[in-house]
Amino acid sequence: MRSVSVFGATGSIGESTFDLLMRAGGPAAYRTVALTGGRNVARLAEMAQALRAEIAVTAYDDCLPDLRAALVGTGVAVAAGFAAIAEAADRPADWVMSGIVGAAGLVPGLRALRHGGKLALANKESLVTAGQLLMATAARYEATVLPVDSEHSAIFQALVGEDMGAVERIILTASGGALRDWPMERLADATVAEALAHPNWAMGARITIDSASMFNKALEVIETREFFGIEPAQVEVIIHPESIIHSMVGFRDGAVMAHLGAPDMRHPIGYALNWPERLALPVARLDLAALGALTFRAPDEARFPALRLAREVMAVRGLAGAAFNAAKEIALDHFIAGQLGFMDMAGVVEDTLVRVSSQTRLGNAAETLEDVVQMDHLARIMAAEAAKKRVKGR
Repeated sequence: MRSVSVFGATGSIGESTFDLLMRAGGPAAYRTVALTGGRNVARLAEMAQALRAEIAVTAYDDCLPDLRAALVGTGVAVAAGFAAIAEAADRPADWVMSGIVGAAGLVPGLRALRHGGKLALANKESLVTAGQLLMATAARYEATVLPVDSEHSAIFQALVGEDMGAVERIILTASGGALRDWPMERLADATVAEALAHPNWAMGARITIDSASMFNKALEVIETREFFGIEPAQVEVIIHPESIIHSMVGFRDGAVMAHLGAPDMRHPIGYALNWPERLALPVARLDLAALGALTFRAPDEARFPALRLAREVMAVRGLAGAAFNAAKEIALDHFIAGQLGFMDMAGVVEDTLVRVSSQTRLGNAAETLEDVVQMDHLARIMAAEAAKKRVKGR
């Protein structure tokens, strides 16, 4: 029986993973080692009981009493705190879902790789902040990293049986987010609620806002370079409002392989769960005649400055990704709190990158986790200062 762990079980990725595990037989088909979540301890406890998990961990110490009460008498161990999440990753599992959003997902992902199993990576920040370190760790322990982002899963699938030397370009598709058709002059006044109204995907709040600002796609651009090892100039982005083509790979003979599917995260999760096999999944089948047409347009980098910043980060590489992601997370925090305008988020990130680069060499490779943690900490401090300046200037 395969053993599994799910980090970020109560988020949108975790919920889809839980659905697939239960449809496949739940505890009759898998031995669930660990489930982790945030403040939704009622749901975490429900999942842990359904899968008969060995341990359930909440990231927040103050939630531990509620989690313990919900699981009393079930035989499921409980714990709390980020250290406990890292310790849960030290428990060996054949397949681990890395679904924690943000830089917090890096440590458990790195620890899980030490067991030499399969890491299903939905936490794009791990590759953005420490791509070289993460892939080197996977190689050292003979572990397999399987992409779960719909775009990178699509690329991964399009490359099955192909020679990377024949790849000319990789084309990431982007929905454009909730504000994609807004006039440019209105974007500065966009509210959190408006940025959350994604037309295609049901995702968590932070990733949905990142979709509207294209910071999510900017992270994916960097992630593509780190995962597939291609040059920055080979990564392209195109807006595809229907979200049916999840990404494309162009080859040197002019051929383009596209991966199509309904916008349902259970497909890339299921592909990673069952890899290298393809098993039946409960996702909608495409009716191309009903779709009628698929449309595309080039992204305007004045509207989406995150894409330009991502290319600058790729050119520098090293620790630039860690600084970029940290600044993005701080800027997003301030926008959600109503303290920063929608278009000011990119300004905060750019200000932070400029200031950090004036004090340290962003191009230095992350040799250890501590290198990444230190850069993350420095960039967060500087981003908070940059955000305050912009708040005062409003």
